[in-house]
Amino acid sequence: MKPNLTTTLVEHLRERISSGAIAPGDKLPSENTLIADHGVSRTVVREAITRLQAEGLVHTRRGAGSFALTPPAEDASTQARVPRTLAERRQLIEFRMGIESEAAARAASRSASANLTDMDSALAAFRAAGPNAAQAMSCDYEFHLAVSRASANPYFVQAVELFGPAMIAMPRQRFEIPDGKLAPRLERVAEEHEAIRAAIASGNQLSASAAMRLHLANSLHRLDLESGIPEGN
Repeated sequence: MKPNLTTTLVEHLRERISSGAIAPGDKLPSENTLIADHGVSRTVVREAITRLQAEGLVHTRRGAGSFALTPPAEDASTQARVPRTLAERRQLIEFRMGIESEAAARAASRSASANLTDMDSALAAFRAAGPNAAQAMSCDYEFHLAVSRASANPYFVQAVELFGPAMIAMPRQRFEIPDGKLAPRLERVAEEHEAIRAAIASGNQLSASAAMRLHLANSLHRLDLESGIPEGN
């Protein structure tokens, strides 16, 4: 069977980062360099970088490029389980429903202006990401992290930080939307985030919890649809 080009590139870059050939803080080769050196498309390169971001090996700064991070410690007791299969992604979203719905409720009980400002910044950056799925994933995570911090409960924050961007289920397909607009899928995510923010700002704990639960239930539904599971299952 022909090897998956994205997986091959991920394994190559992962090995270079883990071995120290690309040291923490070093900039990864540019997209054009990776395309030329590995004979792959731009889509393959971007998908590979997104997967490395989810593994906590790469951080991308808009306009600057992608940089290597310190590889996670080998001690599995201090590391979150990175979801790799569809079943694991579903389980993670189900776990998040319980944790993040309560975090949103606690955030609504406080609704501090500084926390709302952080949510607004993440929302604005998410919309500015346009069709860039990797950038959108980072902004999506930052929004959920802002909600957890707004709860003023360090255990909610710890749970979100432990998973990192890997907790965000990104779509398999790359979006090709003109004029920097969001794809319909990401537009729906943005609207759901805005509804969560509005509920937290209102101070209504039940509404905030319900808005977060609905968003994650919709995320689970979108994951199933993109994975070919028929509606209603």
